Amino acid sequence: MPEVDRLAANRAAVAARRARADLKQRLRSGELSPLKALNDSANPELPEATLRVSEYLQTFPAVGETKAMRALDELGISPRKRLGGLGRQQRQRLEEFVRVRSGVDQTPGRPPLTVLAGPTAVGKGTVAAYVREHYPDVRHSVSVTTRPPRPGERHGVHYFFITDEEFDRMLAASDLLEWATVHNRYRYGTPRGPVLEAALQGQPMLLEIDLQGARQVRASMPGARLVFLAPPSWEELVHRLVGRGTEGPEERERRLETARVELAAASEFDEVIVNDEVDLAALHLINLMLESD
Repeated sequence: MPEVDRLAANRAAVAARRARADLKQRLRSGELSPLKALNDSANPELPEATLRVSEYLQTFPAVGETKAMRALDELGISPRKRLGGLGRQQRQRLEEFVRVRSGVDQTPGRPPLTVLAGPTAVGKGTVAAYVREHYPDVRHSVSVTTRPPRPGERHGVHYFFITDEEFDRMLAASDLLEWATVHNRYRYGTPRGPVLEAALQGQPMLLEIDLQGARQVRASMPGARLVFLAPPSWEELVHRLVGRGTEGPEERERRLETARVELAAASEFDEVIVNDEVDLAALHLINLMLESD
C-alpha cells in the first residue's frame, strides 16, 4: 500500500475509534437512548453500525463484560458481531431484549415513568409536593439510600433505608434505574421494580430528580418521559435562589454557575414546562403524564 494511502487509512481508523468512544459515552450518560442507537445502526455511514454488540450492551447501567456475554449467548449473537451486521431475527431479538429491560413495552401508549428535572432553585420539589397533595392518583418513586433516617422520616415513605450490602445487591441485579454517591459518603438510587409495577397496573408515576439522574434514567429506561422544569427567566431564578436564604454568597454563585449549565440541557428533554405558577406547572405536568403517545 502506498504511504499516502496508509496514512489516510490510519487517520480514518483513529477517527472511527474516536466516534465509537463518543457514542459509548453518550449512551452511558443517557444523552442517546439505546433504542435510537440500535435503529441508527442500520445506516452503515454512522458509528453505531460499527459498534460491537458486546460494547453496546456494556453501556447499559450495571452491565459488565460477564453479563453482556451471558446476554449475547441467550440472544444467539456472536461477541464479535457489530450492530450494523445483525441479521433481521438477531436485530429483532436484541430490540426486544432492550425494550423489556428498559420497560418500554410495559405501558402501551403511555410512558412507564415521568421524570421531572431542572436547574437548582427552579422549584422541582415544590411542584412535586403540589402534585402529591392535589393529585393522589399519581404514584411517586421512593428512592433507596444507605444513610440512616433523620428525625420524622419514615421507611417506605420518604426513603427506603437499606444497608450497603443491600445496595450492592441491587446494583448487581440491575435493580436501580439510576444511582449516585452524595458527599462521598451515602448512596442514593431509584428502584426499577416499583416503576415497572406501576406501569403494569396503568398507574402514572413521577420521579423528581437532578439532571445527572435524569440522564441515567434515559439510558436505563428509554421509554420514560423526561420533563424539564424551567424558570420564567434567569432573573427570576436568581431571585428565588437568593430568596431562599439557605446559601452563602460563594455557595450561591456556585449554584448559579451550575444552573447556567443545567439550563443549556433543556434540549435533551422531551418536554419543557415553565414554572411561573406552581399550580399551573403542576397541572401541565399532570396533563402530560395522563396523555398517551
